[in-house]
Amino acid sequence: MNLAFALVAAVLFGGGAYLLLQRDLLRVVAGVTLVSQSATVTLIGSSLVRGQAPIDPVAGQPVADPLPQALALTALVIGLATVSLLLALLHKVAAVTRSAAQSELAATEERHEAGLAGQRARDESEVG
Repeated sequence: MNLAFALVAAVLFGGGAYLLLQRDLLRVVAGVTLVSQSATVTLIGSSLVRGQAPIDPVAGQPVADPLPQALALTALVIGLATVSLLLALLHKVAAVTRSAAQSELAATEERHEAGLAGQRARDESEVG
């Protein structure tokens, strides 16, 4: 693998891992994106072979392997779908809680659970 591809993949993965450890959910989504792109860069860099297209090869000439290119395209599409889903979920969470911080989400969840416990206690007292 080319040294430049390895360094780019390492920087992308390191930045993505750092962002995944943040408390803001938008940064977590950006971290997932960077880790996904680092995997794609690693795949492209590891399959970097000079050669002709495998459609009509000339005998005795090196031919590039099309499989890593197809896998890289597949990884890009899956990464795009994953990021789209995460952004849609983040939009819904931000619309409901008016925040994208994990600590705010935990506080909102605790308030909701306390309200459900109070509702359950009222229902049990009415039944019993």
